[in-house]
Formats: sequence, C-alpha cells, structure tokens
Amino acid sequence: MNRELALNPNKVVAFLGKPNKEFTKADIINYIEQNGIQMVNFMYPAGDGRLKTLNFVINNVAYLDAILTCGERVDGSSLFPFIEAGSSDLYVLPRFSTAFLDPFAQLPTLSMLCSYFNKDGEPLESSPGNTLRKACRAFRGVTGMEFQAMGELEYYVIAPDEGVFPATDQKGYHESAPYAKFNAFRTQCMAYIAQAGGQIKYGHSEVGNFTIDGLIYEQNEIEFLPVAATDAADQLMIAKWIIRNLAYKYGYDITFAPKITAGKAGSGLHIHMRITKDGVNQMLDGGVLSATARKAIAGMMTLAPSITAFGNTNPTSYFRLVPHQEAPTNICWGDRNRSVLVRVPLGWAAKSDMCCLANPLEAPSHYDTTQKQTVEMRSPDGSADIYQLIAGLAVACRYGFELENALEIAEKTYVNVNIHQKENADRLKSLDSLPDSCAASAERLAAQREIFEKHNVFSPAMIDGVIKRLKSYNDTTLRADIADDQQKMLSLVHQYFHCG
Repeated sequence: MNRELALNPNKVVAFLGKPNKEFTKADIINYIEQNGIQMVNFMYPAGDGRLKTLNFVINNVAYLDAILTCGERVDGSSLFPFIEAGSSDLYVLPRFSTAFLDPFAQLPTLSMLCSYFNKDGEPLESSPGNTLRKACRAFRGVTGMEFQAMGELEYYVIAPDEGVFPATDQKGYHESAPYAKFNAFRTQCMAYIAQAGGQIKYGHSEVGNFTIDGLIYEQNEIEFLPVAATDAADQLMIAKWIIRNLAYKYGYDITFAPKITAGKAGSGLHIHMRITKDGVNQMLDGGVLSATARKAIAGMMTLAPSITAFGNTNPTSYFRLVPHQEAPTNICWGDRNRSVLVRVPLGWAAKSDMCCLANPLEAPSHYDTTQKQTVEMRSPDGSADIYQLIAGLAVACRYGFELENALEIAEKTYVNVNIHQKENADRLKSLDSLPDSCAASAERLAAQREIFEKHNVFSPAMIDGVIKRLKSYNDTTLRADIADDQQKMLSLVHQYFHCG
C-alpha cells in the first residue's frame, strides 16, 4: 500500500487504496457494492451556513449510477434568499472526492458533498462553493500561485456541572482532565472528522470556561492543517456538522457563537493562509517573511473592513471585537502579536535542532520547517459563511498583488507592540478600526464591492444579498446602547446562540 495512505482514517480511502482526489464514479459504486452500503446522502451548504441533507435508498445499480451521474433537483428558493420561487429549481451533483462513511447513520450510509448547478447545467453563479472556486481561480490567474487555508474552529460545550474538580475561570487553555470535562468528547469529534477526510492538526481545551446556573461552559478548539482553500472550507463545514451531531448524541449543547455571555471569552474562527508554488511555501524568503506574504497582508489590510461582512455576520459578532478579549479591533498586523488583526505566528525559524535537544539520542533531523509558516486572520467568528469568508480572503490576498504600493501599505500597518497598552495610545489612534456593527460592515462592503466582483468572483446578487441581510439588523448603535445592560446582552446572545 501507498505509505501516504497507510494511516488514513477515511475508510473509503483505505478500502480503495487511492487518494480521495482520484475517486471516480466507478470507485464509489465499487465501495458501495463491496461494503454493504444501503443509503447515500447528498449534503450541501445553504444560505444559512448549514449543511442540508438529501437521503437516497439504493434500489439497484442502475438507480445508483443515475443519481451519481445526474444528481437531483432541489428547491433553490428554500435554500438561498437570492433565488425567487418562480425560477427556483437547481441541481445538486455529488463530488466523489468528498465521500465518507456517515458515523451517525443507523444504516450503512455513504455521504458526499455536492455542487450546485442552474437549469442550464452551469455552476450556480452565486453559490458559496462556486464563489470560493472562482476566487481561487482568480488568485491563481493573477499570481501564478495557489491559495491554501486552514481554520481554528472554536466552540463551547455546555452540560450540567457535576461540581467536582472545578476548572479555573477563564484559565482553561490546554487544560487536562479532570479539570477539563470534555476532552473525550473533543477527541471523538476529531476521530469522526478525520474519518470524513478532515486534515486535523490538533485539538485542545481553550481559555473560556465558567459555570452559570448549574451548567458548565467549556471552550474547545480543533485546528486543521493547510490544504487547498476549497478543501479547507469543506472540512470546516463537515466538522461543524459532526460536532453538533455528536453533542446531540451525548446530550450536550454546542455553540460556535462569537459571544457566549458578558465578560467571558467569545469564540473565533481564525483562518490561517499559505501561498504555494509547485508545492513550495512562498511565505518565507531567507528565513524572514517574504514580499509575497507582505503583499497578501497588504491586501487584507485594505479589505479587512469589508471582510467582516462575510466573517462576522450577526450583531453579537461585534461584541467580541473589543479590546482585551484576544480579538482584534484595529487594522494592523504583526509577528506573534495577539492584539493585531493579522498575526504572523511562530514559524519554526529557530536555528537549533530542538528535537535533538529534547531527545539526545536523536541524530540531527535537518527538517524543512519552511512549509509550516502561515499568516492568520483573527477577526472572523463562528457566524461566518465559511465559503464566502475564505473566498473574501482569497480576493484580499490577490488584491495585494494588484496594488502598486502593497509593500508600503504592509510597512505602514505593521506593529510590534500591544496596541491596547496606554503607552501605545498614539499608535492605536493612527490605525483604522474594524466596523462596530453589521450595518457598518455593510457600508464598508458596499464601498469596496467592485474589488470582490472583479474577475467575476462574487456575483452582484450575492453582494446585494449580504448587504441587505446585514442592514436588516439595524444595529448601528447597538453595541453602545446595551454595553452596560447585561440582561439585554444575554437576550441577544440567546437569539444568535446557534449561528453559522
């Protein structure tokens, strides 16, 4: 067997003995026939950011071949707000590379993600997935390079407090059992996500933990590895679906909400990015951040206010984007600095062989760590439309290569201090701020929409829909209006508790 596949937890990959990108229709039929699969599920993201499911009972090979080849009709007007009832029929076609065995189904079930097509058999212009594919194609066309991404998926687990081994309030970072109560749940989630094709880096408990009204709230995080941006979005969607389903099975409640309660850490959806050419990471040059990386950062600095329209999509998002909550407020970037919007995380640039130092019996490894370097956008949260968000980031990074003064912008927006400390007040004042509401985010998107629509990436209808939805919240002064009213804050949190 291919050594690269030997440890692959996806049962379809293991059975077929080939990477998922090489799956064909014949492979899918073969797997179904040989493994007693009784049902097939088509899954696809809708306008509310959640995966929808269509179930098929396999009657015979001819029927199986038909649904895999032709897909099925769905009501687009019930899935997306921008589609009118009078012309609502869409097709959904499975993407064989996404096939995985459903870990929750009572009957043996194979699930696949789908793409949308219109009545003429063309990719649906305004579908989130197609928008991301167009964004990656435009990035490749302008730069000659590939755009990769990965997510840090943060969430809270909520369950009755047993009253033993209490965790320290807001000190849950990387806590171990028994003080962390849901490590076993998280690791089971990780196993299921990996079986569904998710490329996981690691998981751990996060900062947030507290007890209210007999319930324990514990924050966790699952972080992924950099992959093609389209794959990154698919993996995050499936991961959220798995976490919710397993929580339901365990009797837990789950939220990805950006604001959980007053005074406690909210949950983000940090997105890391990497630019590659011929499989080689282009983010470093001679051990330091490359001009390629700084141009991409300049693009993000320029479009950051409007990216919130895709990554921070309900009013509670803007109660997270406040100082001293490990969330950004101003448009700047820096190295290893968690007060900035775009962070350049520690990138294994140390000159020593740390493995040898930790393990004296080991010979020098000479391991190429340059592949590890990414940059991290810290503003998005769990309310994000994942496909639109990563598409927006791809647009921003591409735009950095279209700006003549990109390197100058990168230099002007770089900070190497904590901007929220008193002694750095002047530097803070010099920086542009992120929007403070959905309404403000909509205004910034309207001002910059032409950049997102360039190269036919975001359709005008999609941009119109995003702006309309954000304005509908009428939250221009909401953050200031209820800043000191905890009850109104909690009511708002409850309203958007299950977002994204």
